[in-house]
Amino acid sequence: MDKNQDKDTFMRKAIDLSKRASIIEKSGGVFGAVIVKDGKIISEGYNQVVRHNDPTWHAEMQAIREACKKMGSPHLKGCILYTSAECCPMCLAASYWAHLDHIYYGARVEDSLKYGDFQDVNILDELRKDPKDRQIKFTELLRPEAVEIWKEFSKMPDRARY
Repeated sequence: MDKNQDKDTFMRKAIDLSKRASIIEKSGGVFGAVIVKDGKIISEGYNQVVRHNDPTWHAEMQAIREACKKMGSPHLKGCILYTSAECCPMCLAASYWAHLDHIYYGARVEDSLKYGDFQDVNILDELRKDPKDRQIKFTELLRPEAVEIWKEFSKMPDRARY
């Protein structure tokens, strides 16, 4: 099998998982994902937001969590994410935190708006705003106390680094 056939196979698996989530199990939206390393699927996920009443149970988040467990690392260098639709802001941020090498996606944001009535795309607009202008109120509180822990942490030679 050539590399393009591999890519198509991995994307079709993500699309199948999106069907499982949305049409078969009705556990959430039309989202499925797989993570591949060295030409093999090491994890998969599908949307289960509705099933678990958990707004973070996105396909990509599940796949990233499982891949990190398998790899024994919060970083997924050398890994590729195949997702049935463009990542939302949360999943995109998690992909960056995980240091994925590449993301292949199927449907575009406008497809999820048109066919799924997913209206959470305004999150990107909210993130671009100054915190004082966002829909959710942001208020700094007890910063000096919070920063003291950061200062202590910065001096630890054995602190967690990622």
